[in-house]
Amino acid sequence: MRRRLLLFLTVLLVVASCTRERSDTVILKFNTVAGPQQAQVKALEVFASEVAALSGGKVEVRIFHSGQLGNQQTQVVGVMRGSIEMTFTDPNSLAQFDKKLGIFGAAYLFRDLGHTERVMYGPIGREYFERLAVNQGIRPLGSWYLGTRQVNLRDREVRTPEDMNGVKLRMPDAPQWIAMGKALGANPTPLGFNEVYLALKTGVIDGQDNPLPTDKAQKFYEVTKYIILTNHQMGMVWPTINEKKWQSLAPEYREWILQALASARKYHDALVVRDEAELLREFEQEHGMTIIKPDVEAFRLHSRAFYMAYEQEWGEGTYDRIQSVQ
Repeated sequence: MRRRLLLFLTVLLVVASCTRERSDTVILKFNTVAGPQQAQVKALEVFASEVAALSGGKVEVRIFHSGQLGNQQTQVVGVMRGSIEMTFTDPNSLAQFDKKLGIFGAAYLFRDLGHTERVMYGPIGREYFERLAVNQGIRPLGSWYLGTRQVNLRDREVRTPEDMNGVKLRMPDAPQWIAMGKALGANPTPLGFNEVYLALKTGVIDGQDNPLPTDKAQKFYEVTKYIILTNHQMGMVWPTINEKKWQSLAPEYREWILQALASARKYHDALVVRDEAELLREFEQEHGMTIIKPDVEAFRLHSRAFYMAYEQEWGEGTYDRIQSVQ
């Protein structure tokens, strides 16, 4: 009888121990619309591996690529509600919930990648990230370089904003993205990311804008002829977590996540910079595309004039405050 009791108690201790280990494990579902060959997904694999190592397996990141848990719009709502723990957000999509965030989606706001990083990892970035956490229930944990956005067209040469008149340019279905299409002089057409290739192929749209690595990953070179080097936006995505989930985590868990994200960001941004340097040659020489260098200053002035109407919405002087960061 005593032996059975000891055996029973031993089993209880083992079960209790396993239960404690399971309760210590945090599972983070991370959804992204990016495909498995894109830098975002490759870097998420680094994030998952790094955070597992740092935490001794106490933080598990489960990656859902290609929009498996939601598209660009629904994934944000999913994180707000807590049905998805993490996703990549962007300022243009978030501006529908807070119009002041639209400033970060303005064409020609940032001078270069260094300027972007100084803004987003400085007081301005922290101010806006905290604002999102308090008001919208989602907390950006950094900013990753998506690449410099260029216009990519099926069958039309463009050199000035006037040449963009009538161009059906795909944009995500969010007000600030639509505004950016208009700032470039185009006729913005809202369309889901996963629908772009077929829409280009069939002529539903005349073009799209994305960083060059995205054009490569999605094979847009198969259904377009021209790349217009407008350099109109320093593309970025923000790895973002549900605020209640973040606040529920012990400090050491947060530190593991932030450290792993920093490693993943470094890997991600290096991939994007490398790819951008190589892709123009590849598109031109291997895929027969035509690369056009337009009048960028004309596009810059056209965009600045268009965005003047948004100054009150963003906050008076905000545009100049960001541009003045050295």
